[in-house]
Amino acid sequence: MTPFTRLRAIACPLPYSSIDTDQLIPARFMKRSRAEGYGDFLLHDLRFDEAGALVSDFPLNAVNARRAEILVTRRNFGAGSSREAAVYALVDYGIRCVIAPSFGDIFASNAVNNGLLPARVTEAEAEALIEGLTAGGRDLLVDLEARRIEAAGRAIDFAVEPVWRTKLLNGWDDLDLTASYGEAIAAFAAQDRALRPWATPAAIANDFFIEQDMSD
Repeated sequence: MTPFTRLRAIACPLPYSSIDTDQLIPARFMKRSRAEGYGDFLLHDLRFDEAGALVSDFPLNAVNARRAEILVTRRNFGAGSSREAAVYALVDYGIRCVIAPSFGDIFASNAVNNGLLPARVTEAEAEALIEGLTAGGRDLLVDLEARRIEAAGRAIDFAVEPVWRTKLLNGWDDLDLTASYGEAIAAFAAQDRALRPWATPAAIANDFFIEQDMSD
């Protein structure tokens, strides 16, 4: 994944609470391959009417919001089912950060694993950002290293789980994170084999000593 450090981009206000994963991508669109992209279906039933025309007053349909890479919304974003396709739809559309007071737990975890930052702010701060964006200011700076959002000369600190911050800053998934502890894991395994040789199956122990001989 592409590391996330600092993002200056157009932001779109979504003044709604509890936008769930079925709203983010309705289930009927999940039959297609991920390779085809899910971005066109993001918030489909809110963005389009029954005839397939854009809903003119939906925030993401505003001309100055269609290239948004940041969403600012209200509490409980990503509630509902665990479908990872909800994150795919956001990422494929071009969204790299969602700012909200709270997130669905599984959604937030899926977001990080796909390079999308779930940045938590207070409800009052979310409302202030939404108000500012609705009034016309569209540009935000999200600094993950400093955990800070800058908008119209105002700075707001945001929260993100430390391990998620590490993964996003490095562009890591869970396997990459585990691999970053490779030396410590190998050292522990060697020490444990020395202390408890009886606990290591013979085949594994033999493979270990063969690898050690070859490396020497």
